[in-house]
Amino acid sequence: MQPGPVFGNMDKFVGLGVFIDTYPNEEKQQERVFPYISAMVNNGSLSYDHERDGRPTELGGCTAIVRNLHYDTFLVIRYVKRHLTIMMDIDGKHEWRDCIEVPGVRLPRGYYFGTSSITGDLSDNHDVISLKLFELTVERTPEEEKMHRDVFLPSVDNMKLPEMTTPLPPLSGLALFLIVFFSLVFSVFAIVIGIILYNKWQEQSRKRFY
Repeated sequence: MQPGPVFGNMDKFVGLGVFIDTYPNEEKQQERVFPYISAMVNNGSLSYDHERDGRPTELGGCTAIVRNLHYDTFLVIRYVKRHLTIMMDIDGKHEWRDCIEVPGVRLPRGYYFGTSSITGDLSDNHDVISLKLFELTVERTPEEEKMHRDVFLPSVDNMKLPEMTTPLPPLSGLALFLIVFFSLVFSVFAIVIGIILYNKWQEQSRKRFY
């Protein structure tokens, strides 16, 4: 968890982000009503576009009127067999309503859960009452288990994410010395071979004249 501009978390994060956005930044928002729930999968290469309310990278979303209610509201995030489902209960009726459903989501194991928030000039107060986690029992074939185990970076089928490039570690002093040393040795060796070949060529040229 690193603080940053994406709802309090770092930009170019790695994993799944589910955002509850309470204010539209993009001008002339007509087809969306805020607060708005959206989801995004990132492999560390994408930036969240606040000016466009995350539209270029969102997987889906829905309106969620959660301001000034006199009862608790609920959000469920369900991930089973690469299928992401997000539902909400915001009417106080204890009934789930569909919000986002995306197949082909690949999330690695060993990740963490966290919550964060950030505000601009217009501030809201929202309380996270509880966060409940459940491990679902799912039967998988050996092939499905292997495919699930071999996921190393988050991705979504049929959605091209830019490739992550890992910077090369800086060379140590010894490595740099060896590279320079062997480069000089190779250069001297090439020069000596070139001189020998040139002398042999000159000798053969003189023999032709005589």
